[in-house]
Amino acid sequence: MKTTKTIKDWQHSVDDWIKEYGVRYFSELTNTAILMEEVGELARIMARKYGDQSFKDSDNGIELEDEMADVLWVLMCLANQTGVDLNEALQKNIAKKTSRDAERHKNNPKL
Repeated sequence: MKTTKTIKDWQHSVDDWIKEYGVRYFSELTNTAILMEEVGELARIMARKYGDQSFKDSDNGIELEDEMADVLWVLMCLANQTGVDLNEALQKNIAKKTSRDAERHKNNPKL
């Protein structure tokens, strides 16, 4: 039987990994820079797969899902370092967007 982990569970898994294999977290500033790097790598693959750019030989073996997971990993590191519960933060963010944008997108003639 497969169990489903919450975002909070994954945050704990990342923290456990850092403590066992990573020695310690990089500084928050370093992890922010790493996050930007990972988002850039994701953007590069998106531009090639769904946009107008063609793939380069150096793109071989790079998987979209792995790049997305890299972004999540570093985001969870930052959340752990700064005391953010991403499970709770996402719930609050969805509630905010629902309250703010309940009719906005439905009324957008561009969509």
